[in-house]
Amino acid sequence: MTPFTEASGVSHLECTGTGARLPGETLVGLSPAGKPLFARYDLSALKGRFRPDTLDSTRADLWRYAPVLPVRDPEARLSLGEGWTPLLSTARLAEHLDVGQCWVKDEAQNPTASFKARGMAVAIARAKELGAGAVALPSAGNAGGAAAAYGAAAGLEVHVAVPSDTPLPILEEIRALGAELHLVNGLISDCGAFVRKGVERFGWFDLSTMKEPYRVEGKKTLGYELFEQLGGRLPEVIVYPTGGGTGLIGMWKAFEEMERLGWVGAARPRMISVQAEGCAPIVEAWKKGADSAQFFENAATSALGLRVPSAIGDFLILRALRESGGMAVAVPDSAMVQGVSLIGRTTGVFASAEGGATAAAVLVLRRDGVLGPDDEVVLFNTGSGLKYVGMET
Repeated sequence: MTPFTEASGVSHLECTGTGARLPGETLVGLSPAGKPLFARYDLSALKGRFRPDTLDSTRADLWRYAPVLPVRDPEARLSLGEGWTPLLSTARLAEHLDVGQCWVKDEAQNPTASFKARGMAVAIARAKELGAGAVALPSAGNAGGAAAAYGAAAGLEVHVAVPSDTPLPILEEIRALGAELHLVNGLISDCGAFVRKGVERFGWFDLSTMKEPYRVEGKKTLGYELFEQLGGRLPEVIVYPTGGGTGLIGMWKAFEEMERLGWVGAARPRMISVQAEGCAPIVEAWKKGADSAQFFENAATSALGLRVPSAIGDFLILRALRESGGMAVAVPDSAMVQGVSLIGRTTGVFASAEGGATAAAVLVLRRDGVLGPDDEVVLFNTGSGLKYVGMET
């Protein structure tokens, strides 16, 4: 079978709040309504042509899904080997968690050792294709490292603002990859304020989470990979550590696309959002039955990727949880540490604290009867524990 690799391109951009359409070939951030934009494709034209059996098996990266990614020019597709990370079957971990089957999607094996490589590969490639000269973003750490890497590969100027307590390995990574590093006293929200000033003053293009349309396109490839790696089906339950939530939102978008392409039916995995007790805006909104989340005051957790007191895509996260029959759960930092240890000694994966949070969450969900002993679950380890070595917990 000849691989189908034709780039369909973005047909238009769609406001996730109002449904309004914008042109797809302009460099743009949020919609006029101040909501995230989704890239849309002519899936009806792709249906029957772009199929699982026509994927480009010569590519072991996320560009195997090029027909539903936004970069038109094949020469503009940046790649450092991102995507196609292992989905590890973990019988011993499943036994300890008391579930029927458990897989760990190990995103630590991406370039720059985190899942952030997916979003940045696509977002920076697309930003350059559309004429951006300099990009900027606030980061808890790993997104900054990924932006620096792909900015270097693209030859773009990159500005990264991170909290001053970001672990040293991440700071050194950002510096070594040539980005301009800005240390900010405060949280990622304070870093966001710093970036907004730079955008206004210097004309940087803002790559903040969900404030441009294409990081989520890179992250959605997680959903396509799960389908492939499970032999042409989706899992029953996905347990996902949630800060800004781009990966969860991206997978939900991927599942919709796959249904419209004829790959899957209407059934969806139950989406479980995991947050830290010290920073749980989505969990609080979930408990209240709210459609959006409030800013979480005095956010504090050693899982820096979860230390996100406000997510602009909060309503999209909550919508996915409700439509899938899932939920949001918070765990303490101490349980995350135990989760890292449990994953490590049963699988050989040195997970980040965020990854450890997923194992901790499953134990809570089994205790509370939300998950049963026969359920199959996919845990997402979003980064390497090596990034946090030496950090006080």
